[in-house]
Amino acid sequence: MRSPPLLAAALALTASGCLRPTPRSDALEVVVATPPATLDPRLSTDPVAMRVTRLLHAGLVRLDERTLEPVPYAAARWGWVDDRTLDLELRPGLRFASGAPLEPEDVCATIEALGSPALGSPHRTLVASIARCERRGTLGLRLVLGEARATLLTDMELPILRRDQAGSPPGTALDGLGPFVLGAVSESAVELRARDGGALPRPARDVVVRVVRDETARATRLLAGQADVVPNAVSPPMLAALAAQGARVDSQPGANLTYLLVHNERPGLDTPAARWALGQAIDRDLLAATLLGGHARVARSFLPPESWAAPDAVPPLPTFAPAAARAALGSLGPVQLLCSTDRQRVTMARAVAQMLGDVGVPVELMPLDLGVLLHRLSSGDYELAILQIPEFTEPNLLRWFFHSASIPAPGRGGANRARHASPALDAVLDEASRNPDREARRALYARALGLLAADLPVVPLFHENQVAVLSPRAAGFHLSAEGRWLSLASP
Repeated sequence: MRSPPLLAAALALTASGCLRPTPRSDALEVVVATPPATLDPRLSTDPVAMRVTRLLHAGLVRLDERTLEPVPYAAARWGWVDDRTLDLELRPGLRFASGAPLEPEDVCATIEALGSPALGSPHRTLVASIARCERRGTLGLRLVLGEARATLLTDMELPILRRDQAGSPPGTALDGLGPFVLGAVSESAVELRARDGGALPRPARDVVVRVVRDETARATRLLAGQADVVPNAVSPPMLAALAAQGARVDSQPGANLTYLLVHNERPGLDTPAARWALGQAIDRDLLAATLLGGHARVARSFLPPESWAAPDAVPPLPTFAPAAARAALGSLGPVQLLCSTDRQRVTMARAVAQMLGDVGVPVELMPLDLGVLLHRLSSGDYELAILQIPEFTEPNLLRWFFHSASIPAPGRGGANRARHASPALDAVLDEASRNPDREARRALYARALGLLAADLPVVPLFHENQVAVLSPRAAGFHLSAEGRWLSLASP
């Protein structure tokens, strides 16, 4: 196939000798487009930070890489005493990177710190239902809930910290239970050193996470033999060209949701009919096949199809019908569409803007740095935006994104940036978050999906694959369904 111009330049640099492989350590190099916003697992929310911190730290459970079900990690086993009491037993012999042994008090101190308003953790809601944490025997502990929470085990994926550090100020170097310990850190790289005694056996290699913002430079680095793993940071045209040059492309179904965010309170966008018409203007099948190179599935529901809560029969979502969209949106007038500055997001936003323009809706496209973008979205200063739920690990996330209590406000967390408010949906999501019976929860989420499809607070677009480009040295690497990098820790 013919290489895209950017890759042609990279090939020319490599072939001409202007860029040659440099002497390398044995460490695997992972190349990302943006740096982690923090290395503090109590505060991390961006995808790179979540993935790096989970190599340094470990929770009581981790999520199965395909089903996303909780499986033992720092905890060896657990059992429910009743719907508000959970007993757990820690694995013997686990040690923090400093050598300190893991004890039940570390778990209790971490839960207390995460729930403290003084720390301001964005994960505070995950522990808000825990009324007490008590040691029981040498390695046992009991969690007593103030109110039933069906997702408690999945929530316990949160990393455990040493008791004397759990409530320390942001910026503290935190001791972890993960398979790596933090090495040197700079603006362009984070070094992770393999270690013994953590929640996984000692990894075979150290890891360097390197920030390379330019896509051409990322491709060049891989072709020159300087990089080993480029996860979710290469556009589909570049993927195809790199594969033609012999690079291995690993593409796995992703547990995520890319969507068109719509401000539900803005005139002209404040009715389900208007939002349905926006969905009819977008040819999602075409975008998935072309812009995403087939590395995505068109969303037929708000939940990824692999989710245990995904119903067999899903309520319909809008399909491409430009004539109907033009008739419904003729009086909407100009709108502004926000997206991040990531090249692939800008390309996707341009295509969506073109499709809206084709049905008579003039669009002003405005790419923004991620921090500025999220600030504007959370403050309600927007009309439309391209956004993604990157780790759709539990159907209870529907509550975080669509419950009226999750509309962002000063002093209150939440990702309901659509500012959607539905008492009926709130009641269903509340009950689903409390009910411990899985079949009952499945039925409740089916009702929630019906309400979401009727109101359409956002327009679901795709479930994008988790895609990594790999060197021969990284043959054993694969991304999990939520995009985590734990396979870097292979012994």
